[in-house]
Amino acid sequence: MPSVPPAAEQSATDIVPDEGAAPAFSPLYQQIKTLILQRLESGDWKPGESIPSETDLALRFRVSQGTVRKAIDELAGDNLLIRRQGKGTFVATHSERHVQYRFLKLRNDSGEYEHSDRRILECKRVRASAEVARALQLRAGEPVMQTRRILLFGGVPRILEDIWLPGQTFKGLTAAQMLAYKGPTYAMFELEFGVRMVRASEKLRAVAASADQASLLDVADASPLLSVERLSFTYNDTPMELRRGLYRTDSHHYHNQLN
Repeated sequence: MPSVPPAAEQSATDIVPDEGAAPAFSPLYQQIKTLILQRLESGDWKPGESIPSETDLALRFRVSQGTVRKAIDELAGDNLLIRRQGKGTFVATHSERHVQYRFLKLRNDSGEYEHSDRRILECKRVRASAEVARALQLRAGEPVMQTRRILLFGGVPRILEDIWLPGQTFKGLTAAQMLAYKGPTYAMFELEFGVRMVRASEKLRAVAASADQASLLDVADASPLLSVERLSFTYNDTPMELRRGLYRTDSHHYHNQLN
């Protein structure tokens, strides 16, 4: 396949107009990255599916394969795409074994992840408070799905979570549905609602368990807990989940790797 002349790498005008090219001051590979992200966001390539080859994308965007490769390398580094030797490049999914625990940071003190069981305490449609609406970029009073659940490790309650999701996007979500799906919850969101969480922002602090929280987590009143508030985003930095968790750390720890 003949390569594109070097001059084609000098300007964003070399990308076909209907691809929605980014401004010319953005590096070309970043523009290609943006175009691929647009395809992911629109659902042209769904989680678990393969994307066109680097050669095909280079022809489509009228750039070199090296430019496409650099864009894909960054998307793979962001866990949005997965390269498989000899098979091609695929849209990452939370069902992938090596990313299943990407958002679950609790490990036992031996450093291992453990399988968790779920106990759904409630799952209902409510009106968003001002605080929840602000986080999810909704209007106060708009419908949200609110879930409270306990995650058990080895039969012991370790995490108490409250979760809020945009009501329109997650319309019809039920406790039975959350219990029936045996894989990661984010994988269920992909499969059932077409929403892929791609990144999250977290705030951590130490708190003392209230009487109600202590009862649910089977600890003494005022026991120390780790409070983790997470805001998760799908493509285009759209917030899709507010989650507040209380973690028991008497035999487990919160593990985070900084790159």
